[in-house]
This record gives sequence, structure tokens and C-alpha cells, in this order.
Amino acid sequence: QVQLMESGGGSVQAGGSLRLSCTTSGFANSPGCMAWFRQAPGKEREGVAGLYTRSGSTYYADSVKGRFTISQDNAKKTVYLQMNSLKPEDTAMYYCAARSSDWYCTLSEGKYAYWGQGTQVTASS
Repeated sequence: QVQLMESGGGSVQAGGSLRLSCTTSGFANSPGCMAWFRQAPGKEREGVAGLYTRSGSTYYADSVKGRFTISQDNAKKTVYLQMNSLKPEDTAMYYCAARSSDWYCTLSEGKYAYWGQGTQVTASS
């Protein structure tokens, strides 16, 4: 059974930093694409950052470029999202997502079959 477990959320002042972790289990083969999404109250879920796990290539939403970094530790089967210079508009529930295929990793949520439960991030001014 595939599972994704997020951790690391919390509350910080604007300008602060947090690091989210997502540990995977149950995959017969390593997922090809991993991504982080977020959903603020009353808003649609949006893609934040993605990673081709085999090549290490990354991609980001414009709203977080230069502030967020996605990375992985293959030995720990864990993907991270380092979030710096947090803004109040970054406040949301953050979700980790995975897909088996590594063909054209995107930030489209419909392309991901596996999801974590989410972890709350709050940045206050």
C-alpha cells in the first residue's frame, strides 16, 4: 500500500522559514515525479514545486521561485520543500503528491495518483 507522510508544517512570522518533509513507502519502484501542492481556504489547490526523481530536475510556480526549493534524499525516500522568506499569502495546507511515471512531470494535480494527508503552514504578518 502506497503511503505519503508529510511533516514539518507550523506557524512562523512573515520572512521566516520552514522545511516540509514527505516520506514515501509502498512503491514497488520509485515514483518518477514528486510534487508539492497547496490549498488555501476558499481557493483551489495549486502546484508549488515539482521534481523529476531520476534526473533531479526541478520546476516551480512563479509565485515561489527564488524562495522555495524542492529536493530529495533517495536513501530516506524523502522529498523536502525548503520554504524561505515566507509571506502571509503562503499560508495554506501543503500536500505531497507522487506519480509512478516520469513522463512530463507537471504541476497539474490531476496527473498525480498518490497524495499525503497534508500539513498546515501559517505565515503571519
